[in-house]
Amino acid sequence: MTPDTADTSARHAASALDPTLPWAARDGRQGVRLAVLAMVGTTVFDGGLLERAMTRTLTDQGVAEGSVQFERMLRYARDTSGMSKLAVFNHLFEERSRAAAANTFFERSCDELIADGIIRAVPGAEDAIGWLREAGIMVCLATGFGRHTQNMVLESLGWMGLADLSLCPADAGRGRPYPDMILTAVLALDLDDVRSVAVVGDSCADIESGLRAGATTVAGVLTGAHREPALRAAGATAVVQSICDVPQLLARRSA
Repeated sequence: MTPDTADTSARHAASALDPTLPWAARDGRQGVRLAVLAMVGTTVFDGGLLERAMTRTLTDQGVAEGSVQFERMLRYARDTSGMSKLAVFNHLFEERSRAAAANTFFERSCDELIADGIIRAVPGAEDAIGWLREAGIMVCLATGFGRHTQNMVLESLGWMGLADLSLCPADAGRGRPYPDMILTAVLALDLDDVRSVAVVGDSCADIESGLRAGATTVAGVLTGAHREPALRAAGATAVVQSICDVPQLLARRSA
């Protein structure tokens, strides 16, 4: 989806969404009480942050830009978008000390790029999060980046306090595709049924983590890493154009 298309979707959603929609399920069924939303690609456009920071990191580690090894590693980083970045480096480099050094350099590069203003919100994302919370649905923002980088993103957008909770892999033990961040959110927000959780993301790792956690709504969005066929193949229960469409999707599933 292009930014112009996303902006059109945001305006359409804004005109159609009623904040008084029946979010709690009728006839005794479990309604949605928590939405776990991915950040980069779902609620945030990274402006090429991952690609640029990864390029810097690989070259710092002595991998020649443009080489077969470089292209293979960069392709793996793209394909595993949404996963813990430390887990990505542990896969790329056999030595754990080298992987840890690469991850530290990567996070520093991300911080520099974020400080330069590379990050921006997906059009309508802030409103969609606001609508969810007004409707009684708690919101957790989850990322594969480290805590400092996540805070940098939130601060750059003025999003500190926008959601009920924000989580990174270090907060939970493991990142996507494991279910740990989702289950940590369930415990932290004192929910008693994981079936009341909706997971929304742009990558196959987001979808897999939601299914592993036991969420009944695991939706893909088309503003980020992976296209609809890949998201469907990963098991997405729904695919929508952007985060702006999620409130209506959850309303339909709770009605």
